Amino acid sequence: MKFSRTAPLLAIALATTTHAHADTAQLAGTPITAETLVTQAELVRIADAIDAAVDAKDWQVARSLFTDMIDVDFTSLVGGEPATIPADALIAGWSANLTADKTSFHLRGNHRVSLEADGSATMLSHGYAWNRMDRGALPENGDNPLWEVWGIYTHSFVETEAGWKVDAMTFKATAERGNPFVRNTPGS
Repeated sequence: MKFSRTAPLLAIALATTTHAHADTAQLAGTPITAETLVTQAELVRIADAIDAAVDAKDWQVARSLFTDMIDVDFTSLVGGEPATIPADALIAGWSANLTADKTSFHLRGNHRVSLEADGSATMLSHGYAWNRMDRGALPENGDNPLWEVWGIYTHSFVETEAGWKVDAMTFKATAERGNPFVRNTPGS
């Protein structure tokens, strides 16, 4: 299947439009100074580590980066309502969908961290995810083994005795393409 060269440009245009409605201070983030550099680098490391752990299917590492309860909002992808759930349930859902025969690749950039006076933090970032499942290439499953999505992540962080943890995560999809069978069908 041949992909349109305009899809990535559409994703960028949609992401720019989405940001036009966001809080200006949050878009800029907290200035990086000698006092904030280490904290901001640690928060970026944590968000990136979630992606790396998911792609490696290292569910123990992924789980270790969250508080016990987490506010999640993936409604732009799957519908429903935002929810507060145990982080164990989030990881169980991811691991049930991303099994051995489904490969994923997550990439994040343009991190903007806002440190709050109460010791919490919020980070906006652009995200890209790619999923591949060979069964998607079968004619009865859509003839395409790939599905990908672009969007904006918001991670909320709290500092715990064990270090910074993610206590909320939102993904607002701005564009997607490929085979929905791959997105919707758990691996085997």
